[in-house]
Amino acid sequence: MRKQTIHTILDQFDRQQMRLSKTDRRAKYDKMKQDAYSFFRGSAYLFYYDVTNIPFHYHTPSDKPTWIMGDLHFDNYSGFQNEKGEIVFDVDDFDEGYLGSYLYDVLRMVISIRLFGSQQGFGEDEQDEFVEQFVKSYHKQIRKFAKGKDNPVKTRFRADDTKGAIKKTLEKLEERQATHELEKQTTLDEEGNRVFDRSKEKLESVSNNEYRELVRAWSQYVESLSDGSLHDEEHYEIKDIVKKSGAGIGSTGLKRYYILIEGVHDNEHHDDVILEAKEARAPIPAYFFPYDETFWQEHRHQGKRVIETQQAMHHMADPYLGFFTLRNRHFYVRERSPYERDLKEKHLEDEKSVEQTVKVMAKIAAKIHARADVDIEHGLLDYHSETEILDAMGDEPDGLIHELKTWSKFYQSRVETDFELFNEWLEEYFYKK
Repeated sequence: MRKQTIHTILDQFDRQQMRLSKTDRRAKYDKMKQDAYSFFRGSAYLFYYDVTNIPFHYHTPSDKPTWIMGDLHFDNYSGFQNEKGEIVFDVDDFDEGYLGSYLYDVLRMVISIRLFGSQQGFGEDEQDEFVEQFVKSYHKQIRKFAKGKDNPVKTRFRADDTKGAIKKTLEKLEERQATHELEKQTTLDEEGNRVFDRSKEKLESVSNNEYRELVRAWSQYVESLSDGSLHDEEHYEIKDIVKKSGAGIGSTGLKRYYILIEGVHDNEHHDDVILEAKEARAPIPAYFFPYDETFWQEHRHQGKRVIETQQAMHHMADPYLGFFTLRNRHFYVRERSPYERDLKEKHLEDEKSVEQTVKVMAKIAAKIHARADVDIEHGLLDYHSETEILDAMGDEPDGLIHELKTWSKFYQSRVETDFELFNEWLEEYFYKK
């Protein structure tokens, strides 16, 4: 029965809702079958199908939702440069942003902590401790926001504020040159013009028609930009476009382009800027949460929804955030920054390093939940999320910790069993179809 459930969910969402081709589904499932954590990352539909039917004690009321990230897990944090030029550690994926109980983000995160911990060789007791540290740190930070002791708008995590693996990641980023991404992704052609290096494995040329259609749609993007970050028209002049493939797991099959723009004019091409345009679809939680008419009236364009999620959760957002429509598909645009770096697994091999890391991740999770009600326009939220979350959790975190440790242990086992069933399903059905 569970194998049939997996079949139904994957077929319903990947084939019918996402409209992925058989080739794209195969590419996605080939990534998911590597290990249980990869399966978990690529099967968010299954996660929400399960957890929305479980009566947890600590949800916020349905009429007091939080703007959640929707796919919070260990690998959706990284180091990068914010608009002020500071190297910070924060969340970095907003494709599934939606309104719902904060607890769904926390639930998805604690499962990812257990799966990552297992992958790193940590036992059950150590995984329990990681989950406890995350929940305790999240509760403590939400409480500080609710009591006015910390301000979510000003909360950020730099090298001086962190330890261990995060600190090493941020310090390494600080050594990078501003031209890092240009040197990595581009080259100079025979005429001395900077273009994308199509010899790179995951960069492909677009057709002439696709190129022209993107150029025509580009005015939509420029018009969508915030007035406060807008440059002159020549700054956004397109110099080259390629398709990007092979990134992520859950986003496999969505169209993604790298677009090289002029930036600040000079003769050395050092100020060219690489932008990433990525297709956006309706967020996965929306299929399982109650319908919110007000939210959808303001966010009919899925690219707009994604960038406004990022703007809500980051106090200093990417100045290149924008959106456009191409062939009835919605896209959002962000800078492909030279200052971006993921955590290294080799820096997370001892218990202390993982504990330090999950504590900071918890504070960031609390920050994005508390931060997201500050700049929301049009009255989508008329209350402080952190107050509602603290009311739901209670003044002491012991009950929440106990429930999440117990449940996450159960659901980790469910994911590991589902992973085995998924691989059986691939061999028995999908690959033979």
